[in-house]
Amino acid sequence: MHELGQTRTVRRLDHLLLTPDTFVRAPLPGMNKATAIIHAGSAIGAQFTQYTVEFEEGGVLGAASAQRFVYVLEGELQMASRSLLAGDFAYVPQGSTATAGAKRTSRAEVIEKVYQPVSGRPAPGSFTGRESQVKPEPLDADSSIEVRHFVPEDVAFDFAVNVMTYQPGAALPMVESHAMEHGLLMLAGGGIYRLGDCWYPVKAGDFIWMAPYCPQWFGALGKTPAKYLIYKDWNRGVR
Repeated sequence: MHELGQTRTVRRLDHLLLTPDTFVRAPLPGMNKATAIIHAGSAIGAQFTQYTVEFEEGGVLGAASAQRFVYVLEGELQMASRSLLAGDFAYVPQGSTATAGAKRTSRAEVIEKVYQPVSGRPAPGSFTGRESQVKPEPLDADSSIEVRHFVPEDVAFDFAVNVMTYQPGAALPMVESHAMEHGLLMLAGGGIYRLGDCWYPVKAGDFIWMAPYCPQWFGALGKTPAKYLIYKDWNRGVR
């Protein structure tokens, strides 16, 4: 159905809301039988790249020039010598030749970032994990908001990726504004997101980029939990 030019997608200096009705698909170098929906990158000033890959059966995502984190949304991937199902994730360091191959029609969220080394510390190695096996932690002792940390708490890592789950009616306890930037994919449910001076309804499938110091706040609405995957740069000095 034609929406006569209407969309929830919004681009501002310090944030971006991308909704599925505006997604454009295009292959990236090294892809075979796969296509990408690019959400964030240098074109908007981001210091990382984030995109969704849609694989056909037998599709391949080639090796990255930067470190890479992959979260499987649906289907089954082969990566780092392991079969990954929905909710599984994998990390490969910069310089790795690891690829991701689809055993069947699949979708995955991919985050890539040029690694920032720490003097005297070796770069981190590959790892894989499963969301259901990561212990949830309450946010600031609030049991209505759970956080699962996917990246080890080690200064060798220069970014973090978490999944946050909000029970209906739960909300962040404060408006945040900080030096880190975010890439966020709504996985389930919905709610209201404050970005800068604007308030947006958001739901599963939406993507949000937040620049450093963008005021941000989220509250979950509806009858089912809201859940999102969120990236931030971490463990490094201010740019």
